[in-house]
Amino acid sequence: MTMIECISPVDGSLYAERPALTLEAAHQAVARAKASQKHWARRPLDERVKLVLAGVARLNEMSDVVVPELAWQMGRPIKYGGEYRGFNERSNYVASIAAEALAPLVVEESERFERRIEREAHGVVFVIAPWNYPYMTAINTIAPALMAGNTIILKHAAQTLLVGERLVQAFVEAGVPQDVFQNIFLDHSTAESLIASGSFDFINFTGSVAGGRAVERAAAGTFTGLGLELGGKDPGYVMEDADLDAAVDTLMDGATFNSGQCCCGIERIYVHESLFDSFVEKSVAWVSNYKLGNPLDTETSLGPMAHQRFAKVVREQIADAVAKGAKPLVNTKLFPADDGQTAYVAPQILVDVDHSMDFMREETFGPAVGIMKVKSDDEALSLMNDSKYGLTVSLWTKDPQRAARLGREIETGTVFMNRADYLDPALCWTGVKETGRGGSLSIIGFQNLTRPKSYHLKKVTA
Repeated sequence: MTMIECISPVDGSLYAERPALTLEAAHQAVARAKASQKHWARRPLDERVKLVLAGVARLNEMSDVVVPELAWQMGRPIKYGGEYRGFNERSNYVASIAAEALAPLVVEESERFERRIEREAHGVVFVIAPWNYPYMTAINTIAPALMAGNTIILKHAAQTLLVGERLVQAFVEAGVPQDVFQNIFLDHSTAESLIASGSFDFINFTGSVAGGRAVERAAAGTFTGLGLELGGKDPGYVMEDADLDAAVDTLMDGATFNSGQCCCGIERIYVHESLFDSFVEKSVAWVSNYKLGNPLDTETSLGPMAHQRFAKVVREQIADAVAKGAKPLVNTKLFPADDGQTAYVAPQILVDVDHSMDFMREETFGPAVGIMKVKSDDEALSLMNDSKYGLTVSLWTKDPQRAARLGREIETGTVFMNRADYLDPALCWTGVKETGRGGSLSIIGFQNLTRPKSYHLKKVTA
């Protein structure tokens, strides 16, 4: 029997383990989801919406368990209260637009014809969720998919092994039928076999580029719809007219919050030469105020990374950049919890960096950021586009027209002006290049979780 294990970054102990399903048992779970889907989809939309929101409310009632459990699994400090703010905001928003998003597009309704396009649920949706924001990323698909009439099979990352159980517990206790929303534990080979056999009608994967490629390969030839949110190396650009203090506060938070483990975290910053020195000085001071330590301590503001192997990648990237001439500015002695071996990693800012370094090109996914000086919009644009990823960009200026003009030239999914690292549920969350394909949330998210069906009804035969 294969066991799926969660090794806690808090102390390196085995925090939780669950047996992986056999392929036969996994197929049985999918069969139950298929058998229940049509009945679920026939329930009125407002009833499905109410049940989903009841599940959201029930999870909120479980915060005393969920928040410390999350700290043990992936290291986020309990002082931040889990992910409830974004979890609730996204759920409530998609509920508010569900009727509009799923309404038929009526072409004609006359005495002779009814012609319309309706949105129909795909069927069984497979959600493969990541560990970095395990509740918020999962709900991006779960809430609208259930509201649209799909059933859900959820597989969570091993690092957040208990999250899927908590989600299903909350939704089932709120009245969602057990076969409509199921959590399962799978090893990679079983998951790939399920996908390759055409078990699902739509798959949403959030994770690494390598993981996305594995999903695509497994699904090849099955014609299963895919949504893939993969890697990122999101840039910030601070122009000469930026509000300096606001830029420092937002970009440093975007670079280091959650120990930098954010899909849309800021990983590289380009600053106009007139503000460069001041921006760097203020940023170092800002980052140096963190308290790195045990996430179960209410005074801790920066917890460990989710696993020691992730911390190793960050340290290796920093060391490689320094060997090539980069200069680290944050005094790591301020963070004694970082002994260079565990998952506890001190925040770091590097200058004298360039794009020959992996630190400025490969996903770091840790509490470290590089800052480069630029002379013009054209130079900044060239550097921002010099990436194989494209999720978000954060532009800092007082001129919306300038930001929009630059935004049209930047290869990215979302353009922010004077903010960063935020997912607006009214807008489509999407990426380009190796960041992935498809889009979640907004009306477009509902469209991706359903398929169009056309009705051409002739009322008379003459």
